[in-house]
Amino acid sequence: MRFPPGFRFGMATSAYQIEGAFDVGGKAPSIWDTFTALPGTVRHGEDGRVAIDHYHRYAEDVEHIAAAGVRDYRFSISWTRALADPGFYDRLVDALLAAGVRPVPTLYHWDLPQDLEDQGGWLNRDTAYRLADYAGVVVRRLGDRVRDWITMNEMNVQTLYGYALTDHAPARGLGLEALPVAHHQLLAHGLAVQALRAGDAGAVGIANQHFPVYPASDDPADAFAAELFRGLTNWTFSDPILLGDYPDEMIRAGVGTSGAQLDRDLELIAAPLDFYGVNFYEPTAIEAPRAGKDYSGVLEVDIPEGLPFSPVPVKSDERTDFGWAIVPGALTEILVALRDRYPGLPPVIVTENGASFHDAAPDPSGRVRDPRRIAYLDAHLRAVEAAIDSGVRVDGFYVWSAFDNFEWAAGYDERFGLVHVDRETLARTRKDSWYWYRDLIAAHHTSGG
Repeated sequence: MRFPPGFRFGMATSAYQIEGAFDVGGKAPSIWDTFTALPGTVRHGEDGRVAIDHYHRYAEDVEHIAAAGVRDYRFSISWTRALADPGFYDRLVDALLAAGVRPVPTLYHWDLPQDLEDQGGWLNRDTAYRLADYAGVVVRRLGDRVRDWITMNEMNVQTLYGYALTDHAPARGLGLEALPVAHHQLLAHGLAVQALRAGDAGAVGIANQHFPVYPASDDPADAFAAELFRGLTNWTFSDPILLGDYPDEMIRAGVGTSGAQLDRDLELIAAPLDFYGVNFYEPTAIEAPRAGKDYSGVLEVDIPEGLPFSPVPVKSDERTDFGWAIVPGALTEILVALRDRYPGLPPVIVTENGASFHDAAPDPSGRVRDPRRIAYLDAHLRAVEAAIDSGVRVDGFYVWSAFDNFEWAAGYDERFGLVHVDRETLARTRKDSWYWYRDLIAAHHTSGG
């Protein structure tokens, strides 16, 4: 594989999934603390109160990250921890810089303070302004050392899983009435960009999830259903940022803001970015709903009846142990589609890509063999290379994830990490994929990259 000089190999994590120390330093609860305390919300009743205890083990974890030779480490800042116990992020950033790793923090990765949810959460326009206030606090604290920032993570997942459905926090179950959540998160992004620029933040971007959506057949009804789903899950969250408007009048009318106020919001949301983050895992196939057909279990979450689209399994020769289709070419396809849809697309960084395989514990020699993860990452990096060869400017690739961690409603069964974490002792063990990634990065640098 060949990548451009300066290509940014990295790893990624998020605060709630790894930090633990849920109430240390006066940290207030987030919506995920509340959600995981409810019976039946998370597989095996698990939660992130301890997670992998990164809060106390960050120095060891930085060693694992840096020893792989990665240039960037993308992590998220817990909103409630940053306000109550900001010293943790000082220590983490300083440790990364001392190890030669560039910190790339994400301001918001789904862990909304519970007190803001009690006031309406992302249905409340004021939450966007509170995130901007928080962004200002963080950039004043860390901006002298952190020069790369991500505002929001996967707004489509927060909107769909947490507000339209009940699979993630805060489990509102609003269906299409959740569209204002999308707009308020986009507004929060725009306001955060403004706050970060005011704090001389350096490079600013966002991490949006994108994936191809295929119609299940040539039936025009399936094509219409797929186009509707594609607009709701992809373009609703990128068109306002990169084109300054929503993809169609139905969505524009459903976001709960209109007229001159909407125009002013969209102008703010469309402020120029220095890079555009793309999270990719798998494509989706959609058909118009067939009466009496059972669509449960196709996706990680079930889309309820009564909506004009239903998922069907994507054709794939192989799947991850999470059941996700492995289709590396779909990553090339979505990167090219973004380039074609947005003539002014900023440089792209693949801010998340990885796979869950139920890796065995270290063998007697201390080795964790995960050849399927190596094959997965190899194929997806080659898909990035193909996109670059097609004229897409891709400046980096971050593996999800640096460590096995708390996989939201799926608990701890799903292992995405390059570093194995024992659930009982929390001992870290580098997997074969960690060594493979290290050697790939070293070869890139040796060749002049």
